[in-house]
Amino acid sequence: MLEWILILLAVAALAGLLGFGRLSGAALSGAKILIGIVMILFILVLLGVLVL
Repeated sequence: MLEWILILLAVAALAGLLGFGRLSGAALSGAKILIGIVMILFILVLLGVLVL
């Protein structure tokens, strides 16, 4: 999942540099959602609620 986050951030940065605002925004939104999911899973693992 971290790989997808990095890919989406790279796509957002490249699209922003090239002037594709909507594509950049969409990629950044996807990355933010995935970062939120990763953070929630990490906290659950730390608290011992979820064992992966």
